[in-house]
Amino acid sequence: MVRFWPLVRWARGILPAPPENPYFDPSKPHHTRSGFRNNHPHPAPVPDAPACLSPGAPRAEESPPLRADLSPVPPDLAFLHGNRGLPSVTWIGHSTVLVQMGGRNILTDPIFSARASPLPFIGPRRHQPPGITLRDLPRIDLVVISHNHYDHLDRRSVRALARQKGGAPHYAVPLGIERWFARNVRRAGPGRLTALDWWESAAPDGIRVTLAPVHHWSARTPWDQNQDLWGGWCVECEGFRFFFSGDIAYSADAAEIGRRLGPFDLAAIAVGHYEPRWFMRGRHVNPDEAVRVHRDILARRSVGIHFGTFEGLTAGSLDQPLFDLAEARRAHGVAEDEFFTLRHGQTRILGPA
Repeated sequence: MVRFWPLVRWARGILPAPPENPYFDPSKPHHTRSGFRNNHPHPAPVPDAPACLSPGAPRAEESPPLRADLSPVPPDLAFLHGNRGLPSVTWIGHSTVLVQMGGRNILTDPIFSARASPLPFIGPRRHQPPGITLRDLPRIDLVVISHNHYDHLDRRSVRALARQKGGAPHYAVPLGIERWFARNVRRAGPGRLTALDWWESAAPDGIRVTLAPVHHWSARTPWDQNQDLWGGWCVECEGFRFFFSGDIAYSADAAEIGRRLGPFDLAAIAVGHYEPRWFMRGRHVNPDEAVRVHRDILARRSVGIHFGTFEGLTAGSLDQPLFDLAEARRAHGVAEDEFFTLRHGQTRILGPA
């Protein structure tokens, strides 16, 4: 990607200035006239890379060999379709998690495509298939989207969910992404989409959602950087409280989330795609920082996500986060069942809140 930057910078120079941010509120520090910014900026080591094919990290030519088995396990479809009361979490892959709470099915950043890319023949590809196929999912009540990068907002997947039996789920998105939905997911229908700013809340279909600030960025092309907002989600239903980090770099935002929205019964926290640190520090937490986020947000239990699914998104092996997370737990005195990982397709029943 880096070798294309002279062309990208030249193209930016001849294109018109970014459009005015229609949501701009000068009283909100994270608003800018052309989009949005982080609360606690990190110094950027290089210009932000284009997200049209991937988040743009330098990558090794070949991934190192694996030491852990990352293959999916058969999902417990009978439980997932019949469960009406027990909180549970199922890892489908990458940042796609199925959480069952209060008899509802919540899905995070659904991506079931073979590649995290706008094109079917190029871009980061799956190391293995999703832990549950789209057709095997229980009916989804709510989908939360953290940001618009291609490995988190996948057009084919959100379109397929809008066609599910029984009608489209409700989609909760950060400000600006509703414009993309209006162009790309028309089957969602009126009243099935909620767009929020940081710290705003809504209760679609009786499920309370709050968008929280996390340190990251947004872009679908080299020319629309940060024009749409990003964030993590607090989801509450029937006394159970869940936090989804999306992509997150470590900042003071995590402690503020804990103070304002915590504690959480479960959090899904990204633990992968953090190397090399000189490049990724301002984009993704490493496992040590993920454990700090777990503590900062006051999570009782956390599941590590955003690793082991797509090749070509980062340097390092796909399974390295498993070993680094184990070391981070030991360093911070966190038990394995307090911050755990799952195999693709695996479900953990969490018990009552």
